[in-house]
Amino acid sequence: MGGFWPVPDVLAHLAGRWRVERTVRDLASGDEGWFVGSTVFRPLTGGGLLHEESGLFTWQGVTRPAERTLRFLPGETPGTADVRFADGRPFHDLDLTSGRHITDHPCSADLYRGEFTVRDADHWRTVWHVAGPTKDLVLTTDYARVG
Repeated sequence: MGGFWPVPDVLAHLAGRWRVERTVRDLASGDEGWFVGSTVFRPLTGGGLLHEESGLFTWQGVTRPAERTLRFLPGETPGTADVRFADGRPFHDLDLTSGRHITDHPCSADLYRGEFTVRDADHWRTVWHVAGPTKDLVLTTDYARVG
């Protein structure tokens, strides 16, 4: 991807619609799946953005509709975000002021380690490595601005 593109205000940058392409690799089994869809970041009352993702996920030859909702709230420092699940539980922090951010999310016995990189004004990527007693996954998601 080359160099990183600094983002002074992550919420302002993410607002709008994005095309989403994700691969999911199970490193233990060798299985691979993919998700294709879109994400919309809409303003939330009181500040922040509502992240609504929807599309089709294919795993082991079966394609199904998939969706998720997250809340991107203003972070502790200007230009950053506090990412939460739809029900308000904490997910991770997000600071793209350098164009790159690494964060962790412990989930039961598993650890999710995420790397966020911004390529330019219209393209960014997340890579989540999931490791634990029953998981050994890599989820790579590419986002491209629509419009």
